[in-house]
Amino acid sequence: MKYKCIIFDCDGVLVDSEEISNEVLIEMMDAIGVKMEMEYAMENFTGKSLNSILKFIESLIDKKVPSHFEKEFRERTFKRFKTDLKPIKGIHTLLEKISVPYCVASSGPTEKIKLNLATTGLIGKFENRIFSSYEIGSWKPSPEIFEYAASEMGFKPSECAVIEDSIYGVIAAKRGGFDVFGLANGKKQYEFENEGATVFFEMEKLIDLLEV
Repeated sequence: MKYKCIIFDCDGVLVDSEEISNEVLIEMMDAIGVKMEMEYAMENFTGKSLNSILKFIESLIDKKVPSHFEKEFRERTFKRFKTDLKPIKGIHTLLEKISVPYCVASSGPTEKIKLNLATTGLIGKFENRIFSSYEIGSWKPSPEIFEYAASEMGFKPSECAVIEDSIYGVIAAKRGGFDVFGLANGKKQYEFENEGATVFFEMEKLIDLLEV
């Protein structure tokens, strides 16, 4: 295998959570007077920290979001994850074929990552190899979360491949000196390629790209 370690993002790469999160966000924004289409939310919020999204919402309404907004968002998404969350198609098969160490490095809180992995039957594959931006106080597009994960796993960035689905994650990985593979749809393909990512569209194809 070309790489000694594989670093996975979580939302949108291991678990199909982005649409659920954005559905809840759109419902809550509507309640405070902000109308937004799902397509816009998926294109602009995927891979961003919740804090940066809240700041964007505040810029639209020209005031702070209600004090309960973040807590309610967490509670409502967690509830939906427990019933509706699915693993990304093909991820279980891919993980079974990878013969080198791998981990998850995500912008989300550790408890959210663990919940998502547990709900989709993936937690056993990532136990003690879960790294959160909240541990280090740094979020994508800064490369620090990937650098931290690589260091904790015992590898250099040049020895690792990062698997991402957001432009912020792709940029972060490239800034850190990592090879990055971007799970894309048609709209993301050229954006990812322009940032230096190797694009793929389904996990079955990633198996070949990683040379497993």
